Amino acid sequence: MCSCMVSQVSATLAPHRTPAPAPAAPHRRTRVLALPEARWALAATLAFLAGLALDLTGAPAWASGPLYAVAYVTGGWEPALEGLRALRAKTLDVDLLMIVAALGAAAIGQVLDGALLIVIFATSGALEALATARTADSVRGLLDLAPATATRVAGSGAETVVPTAELAVGDLLLIRPGERIGADGRVLDGTSEADQATITGEPLPVVKRPGDEVFAGTLNGTGALRVRVERDPAESVIARIVTLVEEASRTKAPTQLFIERIEQRYAVAIVAATLAVFAVPLALGADLADALLRAMTFMIVASPCAVVLATMPPLLSAIANAGRHGVLVKSAVAMERLGEIDLAALDKTGTLTEGAPEVTAVRPAPDSGLDADALLALAAAAELPSEHPLARAIVTAARTRDLRITHAEDFTAVPGSGVAATVAGRSVSVGRAESADSDATVVQVTRDGTPVGTLALTDRLRPAAPATTAALTALTGTAPVLLTGDNARSAARVAEAAGLGDIRAGLLPEDKVKAVRELQDAGRKVLFVGDGVNDAPALAAAHSGLAMGRAGSDLALETADAVVVRDELTAVPAVVRLSRAARRLVVQNLVIAGTFITVLVVWDLVGHLPLPLGVAGHEGSTVLVGLNGLRLLRESAWRSGQVQQA
Repeated sequence: MCSCMVSQVSATLAPHRTPAPAPAAPHRRTRVLALPEARWALAATLAFLAGLALDLTGAPAWASGPLYAVAYVTGGWEPALEGLRALRAKTLDVDLLMIVAALGAAAIGQVLDGALLIVIFATSGALEALATARTADSVRGLLDLAPATATRVAGSGAETVVPTAELAVGDLLLIRPGERIGADGRVLDGTSEADQATITGEPLPVVKRPGDEVFAGTLNGTGALRVRVERDPAESVIARIVTLVEEASRTKAPTQLFIERIEQRYAVAIVAATLAVFAVPLALGADLADALLRAMTFMIVASPCAVVLATMPPLLSAIANAGRHGVLVKSAVAMERLGEIDLAALDKTGTLTEGAPEVTAVRPAPDSGLDADALLALAAAAELPSEHPLARAIVTAARTRDLRITHAEDFTAVPGSGVAATVAGRSVSVGRAESADSDATVVQVTRDGTPVGTLALTDRLRPAAPATTAALTALTGTAPVLLTGDNARSAARVAEAAGLGDIRAGLLPEDKVKAVRELQDAGRKVLFVGDGVNDAPALAAAHSGLAMGRAGSDLALETADAVVVRDELTAVPAVVRLSRAARRLVVQNLVIAGTFITVLVVWDLVGHLPLPLGVAGHEGSTVLVGLNGLRLLRESAWRSGQVQQA
């Protein structure tokens, strides 16, 4: 079933692929029971549980039998249909083999075992369908970032509100304060600030002046801008993000568990062998009933139930253990792939850093007569009415120090420059200052026209970042790569603090995808860790994608294979170690399951394996590998992978 997922994503998204971010209704997340696969799986599960409950209470077979029949029909019709379609295409897969094995089990009285197998397959298909639908929801929702309309200005100065899909290169747009920019273009007139974190990941709004580039879907600040459209809406950065996510979903290597990689050959071999076990003795004069019983016994003991369970319990146990510790791994396939990575690539803002500015230094001018607290309180008073991220950081710093913030009057904000207000009868302004020797954002505080000090603000590195990158280096043998849309100076500071050497800064979303693919083309299996809309294409393109959950965008969370719900960076290497432990248990289980299958098959072929003993051996191996896989539920399995912070 997993092998169908990439094609399902493409098929689901295809009807929604538009030439431009045209007006779209607000997207809704697909509900679980809105999916037919989920409804059928639920019906099969409920019927199975009801039948099992009757069996456990000692009810006669005629009472539970109809319930198991419902489980067979509701959960098995879809994989049976897929198996028959594959058969028409001259291929044979485990889906059909499992259905045949389930029916064979029922034919010789093992109705419960067959129903359980059906329920497992139906539930797996429903989970894959849900993951596919949720990813499609988020990709379509990304289009909502771009506004449905824009204000186009004619040569005569007349303004017309038009759909953004109708914009063309060369059109002149008026972007009012607080509006989202309707197209990629260049500023012709005006000064403002644009929040373009969705595109570049930069934590702070960027000043936009004539000649600067702006992106569709980014949020304009307090100033008005006139923008000349430079890209067709279908070629905007936000539209290319949608395309990149779709393409990455289609071209990503097929995500299959071990048993699915060999299902074709295994299924053909078992079917051929079962027919031979039935036909050869019959041709040599054996009784029909005896030949059929031997063939059914062979199919039961040779069926890959134990092999399937050899794979699933360790991975599912690892998923459950990771979930208890704040890491949501979306599927067994995703858990398996996490353990395969041999290189990590990390986003900066919101991943290695907190993603929000904070005051890191308060420097009063020597002749200002102010100490650090007085300077901070003065700046906070002027900034209090502002909604700018820097203003919020300054006010938060003052409140953290329990400083008294004086009420300000005559507040004004100058786009791209800062704010001005009257505080205690004196004129105070706070605005950005040039800083040649630091990557911090520096603001200058002026009182009555005289500079009285500066404040430095930076996006703080997460305390766990150095230990996390060191752990990832130890796991993969190579230091992680930093991929960020932020400027090179800021990237270098974070990389030095986190212990990273390979730095790639100033990257747009397509650049991140290109970097990930270059690394993978060189033979590496890349784990990409990010959080923003701009990270989604790279999350989809990487061998494994892991999103930071607390501030992560919807698209990043749905595109990623796993989500760190609590934003604990140390969970990244821990879940990789847990995945590797699961993969080791899978190998152990495959050896156990293979040994049992081989012994029972040989016994049935060269001797006479009693059916009850064959069923007992088959079920015993299934239980054994299942219990072995459950070892990863223990707390010690997670603790062994935890990173110790310095």
